[in-house]
Amino acid sequence: MSAGSETRGPWSWMSGARVYDVTAPLRPDMPTWDDEPGPRLEWQARLADGRDHDLSSFSMGSHSGTHVDAPAHYVRDGGTVERLPVGALLGPAVVVEHTGDADITAADLAALGVDGTTRRVLFKTGNGRLWDDPTFRRDYVALAASAALSVVELGLELVGIDYLSIEAYDSPGFAVHHALLEAGVVVLEGVDLRRVPAGKYLLVCAPLKLVGAEGAPARVFLIGS
Repeated sequence: MSAGSETRGPWSWMSGARVYDVTAPLRPDMPTWDDEPGPRLEWQARLADGRDHDLSSFSMGSHSGTHVDAPAHYVRDGGTVERLPVGALLGPAVVVEHTGDADITAADLAALGVDGTTRRVLFKTGNGRLWDDPTFRRDYVALAASAALSVVELGLELVGIDYLSIEAYDSPGFAVHHALLEAGVVVLEGVDLRRVPAGKYLLVCAPLKLVGAEGAPARVFLIGS
């Protein structure tokens, strides 16, 4: 939906709004963590083969493409996906743009104006170019440990980033994930923000309600003026 799309009734507040779908398309040749097998679609029945319907099955890792991390991903006995707080997944959000090649620090958060006023923050970085490379890249921009601690101190409910992990590859002890997930911060990874200007939005993040899972793919929209 783009500016000028018709809205009526209870959706009249969206009149003139622009909706950005920031979900990475799921396809077999997309980059995946450490080049693990990507999304796979298999046909069980095809109209082209004379069947009366098309029917497919689908498999993928729970952290492929655009996805959320639940506490159980790194926290023993932590909450699983179906227990994520819905309030953290839907509400005002801000997209901030980090232009450096280094990981985002607490000082960078302050410079970007991340002060806890908006409790959902998505980081737009140079990672966007990596989506065009089907090979997993380890040189992505992530959050440094100091930024993760700052996120917790500011009381943020959700943080997201534009590649497959919020944390640097081979990070010692996975301090970023532990800090965020132990504090109950929802981690949203793999959003595609290339066409999204920095600014304020309404975030709609809808992960699959996979009972007992530590993570799940999500469809994510940003709605702005």
